[in-house]
Amino acid sequence: MTTAPAGQRSASFPTTTTRLRGSAINGSPALLALVTLAVIFAITASLQPGILSIPGLTLMLMSSVPLVLAAQAQMIIMSVGDIDLSVGYLVGLITVIAATLFIDAPLLAVVAIVGIIVVYGLLALVVQRRGVPSIIVTLGMSFVWLGIGLQIRPTPGGQTPDWLSVISTWRPTWFPAPVIFIVLATLAGWYITRRSRAGAQMRALGSQAATLEKAGVSLTRTRIIAYALAAVLMVAAGLLLASQTWSGDVNAASEYTLMTIAAVILGGGTFSGGRALPIGTTLGAVTLGLITVLLSLINLPSALQSAAQGLIVIAVLAGRIITERFVR
Repeated sequence: MTTAPAGQRSASFPTTTTRLRGSAINGSPALLALVTLAVIFAITASLQPGILSIPGLTLMLMSSVPLVLAAQAQMIIMSVGDIDLSVGYLVGLITVIAATLFIDAPLLAVVAIVGIIVVYGLLALVVQRRGVPSIIVTLGMSFVWLGIGLQIRPTPGGQTPDWLSVISTWRPTWFPAPVIFIVLATLAGWYITRRSRAGAQMRALGSQAATLEKAGVSLTRTRIIAYALAAVLMVAAGLLLASQTWSGDVNAASEYTLMTIAAVILGGGTFSGGRALPIGTTLGAVTLGLITVLLSLINLPSALQSAAQGLIVIAVLAGRIITERFVR
C-alpha cells in the first residue's frame, strides 16, 4: 500500500470527508421517508384511533425497535459499498443464544457473541484482501448462522433471562418506551457514521477508496471496523427481539435481511456506498414496521401481506427516483 507523507495525510483526508458529509445531506434524501411514514401513520390511526394513546403507540412501535437496530447495522455495511445478506439469520441466532445459552451457560453465551463479532471482522478481511463479493460471503454465512441456530434449538422455545425480559416489560406512563429505544439506536448509528473519524473513513471507503488509501488509511482496517460495529448492532437487535418474544427462534427475523436493505434505500442510502443516513434509515425501518401493522388492521390475508408490502415499498422507492430526478 502506498503511504502518503505526513503533511499530505492531514491535508487530503479531511477534505475528502468534508466533501462526503456535504454530499450525504444535500437534497434531504430522508424527506420522502418522513412523508411516507406520516402517510402510513395517518392511515393506520384512522383505522385504529386507539394507537394514538401511549399504550397504543407502544404496542405499534415495539416490533420496530430491533428492526431499526438491524437497519442501522445494514447501513454501516452499505456505507462501505457492501451488502449483508445474513442479517436475518444472525439476529435470529442471537435470540436462540439469549433464550438458551444465557440460561444454561452464560459464559458460553458471551463467548459465542464475541466470536460472532470476530467472525464478522474475518469476513471483512476476506472481502477486502481476497476480493470476494460481500453478497457471496454473507449469503454463505447466512446458512452457517441458520445451521448453528437449529443445532442449538431445533424448534422455537427456551426462556430469556429476567434481566433481558424486563426490557420489553418496561412501560413508562409518560412516554412510549419504543420511541426511546428507537432514538437511542438512531443516535448510535449517527455517532458511528457521522461523528466519528472511523465513520468518515467508512464512507470514504465506499465512494473514494483510492483517495482514502492515498491519505494513508488502511482500507482493510476500515472495513474490519465497519463489519465489527455492524455485528455489535445486530447482536443488540437480536437481544431486543428476544426480550420481546421471551424465546429463541433462528427464523424469528428471517425477513430482516431484505427489510433492512429496503429501509436503508428508502431512507436515502445507495447500493454503491459512501452514504450513511441514520435518521433516514430509522424512518425507513419504522415505515416498514408500520406497513405490517396497517396490513394487519385491514385484515389482509397473511399470504398476501408480503406481496402487498413489497408493492408499497416498490411504489415508494419509485417515488424517490422520480423526486430526485425532478430536483436535479
